[in-house]
Amino acid sequence: MTGSDGRPPNFFLKALIGMTAGATGAFVGTPAEVALIRMTADGRLPVDQRRGYTNVFNALARITREEGITTLWRGCIPTMARAVVVNAAQLASYSQSKQALLDSGYFGDDILCHFCASMISGLVTTAASMPVDIVKTRIQNMRMIDGKPEYKNGLEVLVRVVGKEGFFSLWKGFTPYYARLGPHTVLTFIFLEQMNRLYKTHVLDR
Repeated sequence: MTGSDGRPPNFFLKALIGMTAGATGAFVGTPAEVALIRMTADGRLPVDQRRGYTNVFNALARITREEGITTLWRGCIPTMARAVVVNAAQLASYSQSKQALLDSGYFGDDILCHFCASMISGLVTTAASMPVDIVKTRIQNMRMIDGKPEYKNGLEVLVRVVGKEGFFSLWKGFTPYYARLGPHTVLTFIFLEQMNRLYKTHVLDR
């Protein structure tokens, strides 16, 4: 995707494309994520409250039959918001970190620079996305109480979590979350940089 002058899109257009792609993917994947979160949480519930899904297809079928098909997209908005935050934070923080490392004079535009910049990006992305992830998870895993949902919206989740568990509980589990997101971010950007380099060498410079 290039402009009429052959130049690649600017940073803000890249960010918009990334956020749109993330939101679209999150919308499509929400039913599977609802099933995953419920099946994962089932073992922590009291025996009489467990849903007892046998597999993901059983979970999807029972959710549709027992709670309605729209329940499969419960938490869709915070799921899409998380995807937007993750994509925007990764792109922006990686770009800025890489430029700062190059400007320091201690790094060249090589794999070591890409590794360090992506680790910083993973740290920033973890901090930015965890509160949204907590909202998403709690909404998708909530139960109906006296015929009413446990939470009305994402804002209520945030207010109740902060009120009952404290402000920093929004980042509870930061280390394992970063241990998962950090390597993902590193691999994403290292492969991206290598593919960009190959594309430039074998296509643009020919």
